[in-house]
Amino acid sequence: MNNRNLKDLLYEQVARVGKALASPKRLEILEMLAQGEKSVDTVANEVAIDIKLASAHLKALKEARLVQARREGKRMLYRLSGNDVAQLGVHLRQVAEEHLLELQMTLQNMMAEPGLLAEVSREELLAQARRGEVVVLDVRPSEEFATAHLPYARSMPLSELSQRLADLPRDVEIVAYCRGPFCLMSDEAVKLLRSQGFRARKTFDGISEWQAAGLPLADTPVPSHSQTEGDPA
Repeated sequence: MNNRNLKDLLYEQVARVGKALASPKRLEILEMLAQGEKSVDTVANEVAIDIKLASAHLKALKEARLVQARREGKRMLYRLSGNDVAQLGVHLRQVAEEHLLELQMTLQNMMAEPGLLAEVSREELLAQARRGEVVVLDVRPSEEFATAHLPYARSMPLSELSQRLADLPRDVEIVAYCRGPFCLMSDEAVKLLRSQGFRARKTFDGISEWQAAGLPLADTPVPSHSQTEGDPA
């Protein structure tokens, strides 16, 4: 094999990953799977496509070795092939944010409401949560929280939030998060909390962003009725 053919082969293999990522729905699926293992029907429901199309997208990701599958009874369950795949998604989005004006403007519009974003560093947010100065609220589904979550976070899924407001303190600021910058569950949570008189903001971070920054995650469920329990894993 001559050098030209060898280079073509090498780049062709790397391009397999690029081709697999060249779909908005597949990028969203990877973000979902970064939260933990999911069934095909869960993926389809979350990204608003039918099961047949979800299966096709998952097949493309599997062929690029970005996801793995296992059978549980009649269900096929999918997960990321490794943490590096989650980090790839974070880095790809960061490059897009840096260079695409359209994306920058969309994100700015998302943050049009003053004071919505918690303007502290990740390290300071962690320190504040450890000291009980803020409540970090994970509004993702509880099974995602059980897989991995930010240290000292409480689990309170968005679907349960309105029924569990009495569990939250009114004298401490609440910082909500979900699956990352493109996830809107935290926006809905903050809107609800503010309408009920809570001091609430959000962070763009999800577990992938936190991990990409080299910060610890917790993987043991933290009791939602305790303010600062749960040590980093």
